[in-house]
Amino acid sequence: MSVRFTRTDRHDVRAACYSGSMSILKFLGINVDTPERATPTAETETVRKIVQKLDQLPEQQARYIAAFAFLLSRAARADLQISADETALMERIVMQQSGLPEELALLVVQMAKTQNQLFGSTENYLVTREFERIATHEQKLALLDCLFAVTAADENITSEEDNVVKQIASELKLSHSDYIASRSRFREYLAVLKQGRRDQ
Repeated sequence: MSVRFTRTDRHDVRAACYSGSMSILKFLGINVDTPERATPTAETETVRKIVQKLDQLPEQQARYIAAFAFLLSRAARADLQISADETALMERIVMQQSGLPEELALLVVQMAKTQNQLFGSTENYLVTREFERIATHEQKLALLDCLFAVTAADENITSEEDNVVKQIASELKLSHSDYIASRSRFREYLAVLKQGRRDQ
């Protein structure tokens, strides 16, 4: 079953092939073993408590959530920037798809965005390959709809964004018809079609 989004919903992971037990934080490249040098403030204590909750997730769930969030960031950053609308939608999608409470979803999305910005060029394929390995066909189709929803957060899916989503679909071994079916649900936001209408 694919995910359907209303116009409101459209406002707006790192993963690699590791073996052994790994928390979502290490999976996202966060070193949780480094001690804090400064005296923790109330804010850092709050963050630490959230981090501890994430660190307690089962490994398979952590892998799925991390990869899912990273791929959302990959699509959102196709035009080299992630807007506030795209970020807000990614947070809402991660909450819906993972069942995480808001504070955990916010942290996962922020970590995924940071990792994508720093290492996206070298890890995009590894992340997608990992998601392809652990996700069901239904989960891949749901992700595809979520990718289009994020890129449509500003009501304009650029050619760069469309191409990245197409590439992800291919790397997930989804069929071209799967890609077209999902894309058609967001056709009103496709920049290439908007340009065609203006040229008529």
